[in-house]
Amino acid sequence: MKQIESIKEFGGWLNRYEHISETCKCTMTFSVYLPPKAETEKVPAVYWLSGLTCTDDNVRTKAGAQRYAAELGIALIMPDTSPRGDNVADEPARYDLGKGAGFYINAVQEPWAPHYQMYDYVTKELPILVEATLPVKPGFKSITGHSMGGHGALVCALKEEGAYRSVSAFAPICHPTVCGWGEGCFGNYLGDDRDAWKAYDATELIKGGAAEIPLLIDQGTSDEFLQDQLYPQDLQAVCQERDFPLTLRMQDGYDHSYHFIATFIGEHLAYHAKALAR
Repeated sequence: MKQIESIKEFGGWLNRYEHISETCKCTMTFSVYLPPKAETEKVPAVYWLSGLTCTDDNVRTKAGAQRYAAELGIALIMPDTSPRGDNVADEPARYDLGKGAGFYINAVQEPWAPHYQMYDYVTKELPILVEATLPVKPGFKSITGHSMGGHGALVCALKEEGAYRSVSAFAPICHPTVCGWGEGCFGNYLGDDRDAWKAYDATELIKGGAAEIPLLIDQGTSDEFLQDQLYPQDLQAVCQERDFPLTLRMQDGYDHSYHFIATFIGEHLAYHAKALAR
């Protein structure tokens, strides 16, 4: 792991690293915010998964999360959204497939399978690397994200029982197997068997009996993607059927942007800090 950037913020350090990923078979970049507390002891971590077209840079420059992380004494781990590199498969004419659109799944179809293993990267390789090399407490992690990253956060927490102390999401893609973004990527990455897609769909995972973990979701009512892509009502319905713990907060007038995220990121990090302190 090579450190390529370091910026002091709120008494801590916003660092950027790159490393050769065995999982994705390319050079991966990720950012970490280490609070002042990390100078003297290991701290718990919150993983942030970004959305379509993003990199690790969006959240660290737009969300204002570092101020809260410094106060709460938690690290922020911010991976990229997909593999990168000249040899990595891509679809340049589409923003919703290929680089920037990894969807946090393990692809099984060519030409995507050799590199697009973002689920294993986020849930296995990256935490092992971070906990072995940085002042982060092993096993003390929570997860959150936005849009495609919100989908990823929910899926990781539902599939990896007991791995995360808490989970939340901003405007997540709640039912990707029935929306255009999900269908476009899942068909390419996973093939034509729609039953196989359900393994990466939060609504379908809960319907199929996923173990309970409380879900905190914020969704803007003026989100331009709410009706056609996000489907929080589907997730809400299946949670009600199973009596699955869900707090869905419909935030009046907010859109899909980082203005929305910045408004509520402090509440989400406090929610995770409380769970990580238990």
